[in-house]
Amino acid sequence: FLATLTYDTLRFEYEDFPETKEPVWILGRKYSVFTEKEEILLDVTSRLWFTYRKNFPAIGGTGPTSDTGWGCMLRCGQMIFAQALVCRHLGRDWRWIKGKRQMDNYYNVLNAFIDKKDSYYSIHQIAQMGVGEGKSIGQWYGPNTVAQVLKKLATFDTWSSLAVHIAMDNTVVMEEIRRLCQASVSCAGAAACPALASDVLYNGCPEAVGLRERPSLWKPLVLLIPLRLGLTEINEAYIETLKHCFMMPQSLGVIGGKPNSAHYFIGYVGEELIYLDPHTTQPAVEPGEGGCLPDESFHCQHPPCRMSIAELDPSIAVGFFCNTEADFNDWCQQIKKLSLVRGALPMFELVERQPSHFSNPDVLNLTPDSSDADRLERFFDSEDEDFEILSL
Repeated sequence: FLATLTYDTLRFEYEDFPETKEPVWILGRKYSVFTEKEEILLDVTSRLWFTYRKNFPAIGGTGPTSDTGWGCMLRCGQMIFAQALVCRHLGRDWRWIKGKRQMDNYYNVLNAFIDKKDSYYSIHQIAQMGVGEGKSIGQWYGPNTVAQVLKKLATFDTWSSLAVHIAMDNTVVMEEIRRLCQASVSCAGAAACPALASDVLYNGCPEAVGLRERPSLWKPLVLLIPLRLGLTEINEAYIETLKHCFMMPQSLGVIGGKPNSAHYFIGYVGEELIYLDPHTTQPAVEPGEGGCLPDESFHCQHPPCRMSIAELDPSIAVGFFCNTEADFNDWCQQIKKLSLVRGALPMFELVERQPSHFSNPDVLNLTPDSSDADRLERFFDSEDEDFEILSL
């Protein structure tokens, strides 16, 4: 029963932000509660909020028509990935205004997550792709499994054209990411297109530039880092580092939660994490005329939930989005500076090249296109066993 409690049944009274001089950080943006409360709430409301739904088309044709009680981590995976798509197609400064007609790209992003089998990142696609990761439909996912599944689904999303990298074994290899993000077409001589400003080449080339003359491009990067920050509870030494992740402009937030209960963490204030909670069951939404969706139920319009950082389950996945190579270089510099912060234990290692202990193909081959990597990634998915669905 506990796993299916909804906001409707509990009649939650949402607690407003505390009156504190501590800054509020939301996905790389810093706010003051005293002077920017409206801006904080608008930023939170503008994030796409995915919750349990009921009465959607049966998964696989004969499977569940609701994900209540089992889909919270899948919904959190949708939220962190939707934030990447919002940054990619709308920009971090984009805001959702209730009742206002949004630009087409907004509806394109939202449609990619609608509960039907042909949406790129629907609950249907995630649940069915998860079967290949050893998860039966309706089974709990850990943060790593949902990251692996989203990476596979992103290959079909040619509109977004994302490079998705999952850094395993607590190690981010810069060389691997650059290889993944730099397109295979290279400039036929550096002088072929010298006058093109970098913003003109934003994830693409002017049509006039011939294929052979195209400069090397950078595919926008979604970097997901599954981590375990302690055995049964989070090690306090990681807390400062975790906070800093929410301060970086590249932040996509964190997926994780408490045992049995996944959340999408988008920021923090003081010693509390700010999160969007998927544990509300809402009716499935049908697309309207011309692809427009009744979209109010995809935006959390009450103050967001908060919880003590110390209560966080140690199994999480941290996300970052680097739209350009400069963004990635800046992120690397910030991670290196973070290692110098007193009292902050690094959550993962940033290295230029693949460490030698990764090089044995019998152990693991982590080259981006390796089918071996796909088969062996599950080797690391031990954190899934720590979550148990409460008996209903």
